[in-house]
Amino acid sequence: HVAHLNARDTTLVFVSRAPQADIARLKARMGWEMPWYTLTDSFDADFGVDEWHGHNVFICDGDRVFRTYFINNRGDEQMGGTWNYLDITPLGRQEVWEDSPEGYPQTPTYKWWNWHDSYAADPAADKKWAEVSDAGEAAFREASTKQ
Repeated sequence: HVAHLNARDTTLVFVSRAPQADIARLKARMGWEMPWYTLTDSFDADFGVDEWHGHNVFICDGDRVFRTYFINNRGDEQMGGTWNYLDITPLGRQEVWEDSPEGYPQTPTYKWWNWHDSYAADPAADKKWAEVSDAGEAAFREASTKQ
């Protein structure tokens, strides 16, 4: 769900040449909520996608926008999950295990998750996620000491 990406200061946007009426019908049918724009210029061809599919990643620094990642064709077939998207962004998952520049946001691993409809109401992660994560980590540590 896009709420998980948004919670990490990441926005997923779809862009295609389809008219907005067609896009709206598909979004309604699938229950999708991500922003989806109609392309009206040569952006796709300029960025190597043209009539095929691809993923671009951009980061904004003030008024400047930088393209930091691109993949297309067979390389982007695995895209679609929260982790896949976060892992190709400059900010990543924003968890403590990542090698991030000083000042980048970081939280304990697996502890920031929340229900997709709860981020805005309560940005603190649901305690049940932390309990499940802690139990999983403990089981992993126990299993690895027995090897």
